[in-house]
Amino acid sequence: MSKTRHILGVSGGKDSAALAIYLRDKVPDMEYVFCDTATELPETYDFIEKLEVFLNKHIVRLPAELPGYSNKLDFDHYLDLYGGYLPSAAQRWCTKKLKLDPFEKYFGDDKVINYVGIRADENRLGYLSTSDQVETIFPFVDDNIDKNGVLRILNESGVGYPDYYKWRSRSGCYFCFYQRKEEWVGLKENHPKLFKKAKEYEQGDFKWRQDMKLSDLDDPKVVQEIKDAAAKEIESKRKLRPGATLLEVLDEVRDADDVEKPCLICHL
Repeated sequence: MSKTRHILGVSGGKDSAALAIYLRDKVPDMEYVFCDTATELPETYDFIEKLEVFLNKHIVRLPAELPGYSNKLDFDHYLDLYGGYLPSAAQRWCTKKLKLDPFEKYFGDDKVINYVGIRADENRLGYLSTSDQVETIFPFVDDNIDKNGVLRILNESGVGYPDYYKWRSRSGCYFCFYQRKEEWVGLKENHPKLFKKAKEYEQGDFKWRQDMKLSDLDDPKVVQEIKDAAAKEIESKRKLRPGATLLEVLDEVRDADDVEKPCLICHL
């Protein structure tokens, strides 16, 4: 009988990183994996390396470390297969092809315990396999660890937050369609070359957001309007939480925007 494997997927986000830190000494034979779409933010790669140093254990990069890997099976390859149809909340083919498929190929037919970083203060589910061989567990839920607990784990470990949290709320691809308007502005200002590439993907009627095209952000007036609206929202939240840090306020603003929860294997 084969040994049960313990696997934790880290996305480059705060919750999965905190869970990896939390379980480092509790589950010594844990396998850490990162599904790399090759379109992640530079800050995400930096954060994964920082986490790897703390864990003192290799984080497997998928799909690059899979047998028979081909770098030709990238985002552009699948975009061509889907006829130039950009992924969206309704058609999340990017998650399926670039995250879930490599993750499932990694453990194959083995019996697996999959650890997911859903917090105790959240009402949602992460990756759930339909296979009987995979058992998914939620340690933060079981141990009643909420957002404040996650922040404490990150701070006390010295790992801290990913640097992209200064302007964006989620890990994931630089062109993630779940970005708020001000986060697209953040991409434009922090990574202009990546913003330009994201803009080039918008062809014909295909665009990342239904309410604007990225070319709209070429207009300084539009950019300023988005910034002003975001600042107003943050200030209204800050008045309700006078003792909160700016990062905590930003988290609350962005969490409130997640009516339709993103692809959790990307963003935890």
